[in-house]
Amino acid sequence: MAKTSDSPPTFEAALAELEEIVVKMEGGQLPLKESLAAYKRGAELLTHCQASLKDAQQQIDVLEQGVRKSFEPEGAFAPEGEPDAS
Repeated sequence: MAKTSDSPPTFEAALAELEEIVVKMEGGQLPLKESLAAYKRGAELLTHCQASLKDAQQQIDVLEQGVRKSFEPEGAFAPEGEPDAS
């Protein structure tokens, strides 16, 4: 993920800054010029957060390769009236 010089150091920092921007914009008290700047910054932060989440999902997918399988506890019993499959 490419970071610009003003990118937050972490996903959590970006999300916190984005939440602050949303609160300010929802308040409706920003002048137009500041609203546009806030919107632009919010879009950058959103892109940063989405990229961070995508990277995390890709890491999880790599870690889970070959591990994903249905779980059946050892010694599982068949429902009554059916023979045990083991």
